[in-house]
Amino acid sequence: MKTRNFLISLLVVVMLTSCGSRKNIVYFQDEPISDIITSEPKQLIYKPDDILTINVSALDPETVMPFNLTLVAGGAPNNNPLNAQGGLQQQTYLVDYDGNIEFPVLGTLKVEGLTRTELTDMLTQKISEYAKDPIVNVRLANFTVTILGEVRNPGTFTIQDERITVLEALGLADDLTIFGKRKNVLLIREVEGKKKFAKIDLTSINSVNSPVYYLQQNDVIYVEPNTAKIRASTYNQNNAILISAIGTLTTILTVFLVNNN
Repeated sequence: MKTRNFLISLLVVVMLTSCGSRKNIVYFQDEPISDIITSEPKQLIYKPDDILTINVSALDPETVMPFNLTLVAGGAPNNNPLNAQGGLQQQTYLVDYDGNIEFPVLGTLKVEGLTRTELTDMLTQKISEYAKDPIVNVRLANFTVTILGEVRNPGTFTIQDERITVLEALGLADDLTIFGKRKNVLLIREVEGKKKFAKIDLTSINSVNSPVYYLQQNDVIYVEPNTAKIRASTYNQNNAILISAIGTLTTILTVFLVNNN
């Protein structure tokens, strides 16, 4: 009887240890979230490491040519300065650590903290000193969002329109898997050099009113796995063999003990 009880106890221990540990699976769980995002910026704001394309046009194209640098052959992929449509590739401008770009003719310009409207107005005003009625078009070339966790296609995605919602971003990742927690989606955003966080409940229609419903460049979305996925992720396949062996051995011993009594 003691042997039987021991085997049963061993079987229970094996089954319990086969359950997954949330601590070993779930991201971003060691500290409570303190810096909560409570407001939504009205427009995209430029910051260090952003890459901008700036195109200047006018009725007289020659007057704005100095403001439109194009890539030389050596600076383009495969030494080809043409893009896929056969046009010249536009030079890009990196916002440096100090929040500046180096722009032709105008020199060093502070762009950190400006919206696209503000930067466009500033460039238009400055270029107007050299050319008549310039038209300035500014775009962010490296607007990306990263989606991790329980989605079908996790990764980093480049956004062309500079405006995307949480739902559209999850669509790029082919939606959540059946194992993703829909009530506890985490968003991480850098605001003025500090990481801030928000939780999104996708089961609530009010999620469209969240201050983070519209994403910013370099946002990170993390979908936490549910309990079933955590258990499945850490389940040792050898446990099935061990459980079967213990069960068989328990049956044999039970029959043996009964026959001997």
